[in-house]
Amino acid sequence: MTAARLPPATWPIIVCASLLLMFAFGLRSSLGLFVAPIADTNGWGRDVLGLALAIQNLAWGVIAVLAGGLADRFGNVIVIIGGAVLYALGLWLTSGVSDIWVLHSSAGLLIGAGVAGTGFGVVLPLMAKAVSESRRQWVLGVGTAAGSMGQFLMAPLAQQFIELFGWSGALNVMALMALGMVLLVMPLAAKTGNPATGGPHPPGVETLRTTVTLARGHLSYWLLTVGFFVCGFHVAFITVHLPGYLTDKGFDPSVAAWSIGLIGLCNILGALGAGFLSGRLPMRLILIGIYSGRAVAITCLLLIPMSIGSIILFSCVMGFLWLATVPPTTGLVAVMFGTRYMATLYGVVFLGHQLGSFSGVYLGGWIYTATGSYDGLWWIGVALSLVAVALHWPIREEPASAPRLQTS
Repeated sequence: MTAARLPPATWPIIVCASLLLMFAFGLRSSLGLFVAPIADTNGWGRDVLGLALAIQNLAWGVIAVLAGGLADRFGNVIVIIGGAVLYALGLWLTSGVSDIWVLHSSAGLLIGAGVAGTGFGVVLPLMAKAVSESRRQWVLGVGTAAGSMGQFLMAPLAQQFIELFGWSGALNVMALMALGMVLLVMPLAAKTGNPATGGPHPPGVETLRTTVTLARGHLSYWLLTVGFFVCGFHVAFITVHLPGYLTDKGFDPSVAAWSIGLIGLCNILGALGAGFLSGRLPMRLILIGIYSGRAVAITCLLLIPMSIGSIILFSCVMGFLWLATVPPTTGLVAVMFGTRYMATLYGVVFLGHQLGSFSGVYLGGWIYTATGSYDGLWWIGVALSLVAVALHWPIREEPASAPRLQTS
C-alpha cells in the first residue's frame, strides 16, 4: 500500500486533488483571524461574526449532501468548478462587508457552498475511486493531510496579508487564490472517467435508491453520523474562537495564527497515521482513541497555567487528533456501502459534522457575548468527547447487508 506502487496515470489525480484540498481548507481555516478586525471595523459583537461563520458551517453541511449527489450523477469536476467560483465570490463580497445581511450571505452561505463544492465530500471520493481498495485508506490519509498542510501554510500567510493589506485587502487576495482552484480541476477532467463508475460495492447495492434505503436502516451508519457531530463541534469552535481566546489571555495575534498553523502541521502526521492505521486496525477503535485524546487535551488546556509552551503543546496534541477522524470515518462509509455512491453517503455523515460545527461556532460567540468567557464551551467540548466515545463503541465494521449491530 505504498505510494510508489500507484500507476503513473493515478498521480495527476492525487496531486491535483491534494492541492485543491490545501487551498479549500487553508483559506477556510484562516477566517477566524478576521473575526476581531471585521467586528471592530463595523462595531459588531463576536456573536454577529459567530453566527455568520455558523451559517457557513451549516450551509457547508447541507450543500455537501447536494454536492455529493450531483458529483455522483454528473461527475466531481463540474461540482468542484462551481464550488471554486462560489468560494471566490463569497470572499470578495466579505472583503467590503458593512451590512449584517451581506456578511451572512457572503461569509455564511457563499463560502459555505464553496467549501462544500471543493472539500472532502467531493474530492476524497474522487481520490478513493482512483485507486484500488488496498490503497484506499492510504490515499484518504494523504488527502486529509493535504487539507492540514493548507491550514499550516495559509493561517500565518493570511495574518501577513492582514498586516500588509488590511483585512479587506487580505480577503481580496484570498478570493483570487480561491478562483485559482479552477486551474487545478482541469487535469482531473480527462482522468476521472465516467461518473457512473467508481469501485466495488456490496452485493445488492446497485442503485442510489437501494443504497440510501440500506443506509437509512443501518444503525452503525447513524451512530457514525451522530458521532461526527462532535468532531465538527471541536474543529469549528477552535478554528473560529481560539484566536480570540488567546488574544483575550494577552497573547499577540501572531501567536493565535501560528497556533492554528501548528494544528494543521501536526495533523499532517495525524491524518497520515490515521490513514495508515485504518487499514490495519478496527476503525471504530481509532475513532474512540481520537475522541478520548481530545477530552484529555482540552482538559489540560483549561487546568494547566497558560504559557507559550502550553499553547504549543495543546496545538501539537490537538493537531495530531484534528482531522485524523476523516480517514476512518470515510473508510467506514466505504466499507458499509462501497465507493459508487460514496460522495452522497459521506455527504450525509458530513452534514452531522457540520451541525456540530454550527453549534460550536454559534454557541461560542453567544456564550462569550453573554459571559465574557469561552470556558463553558471548552467544558461542553470535553463532555461531547465522552459522548462520542460511547457512540462509536457499538459500530460494526462490515457491509450494510450484514447484521446491523453487535449483540452483547
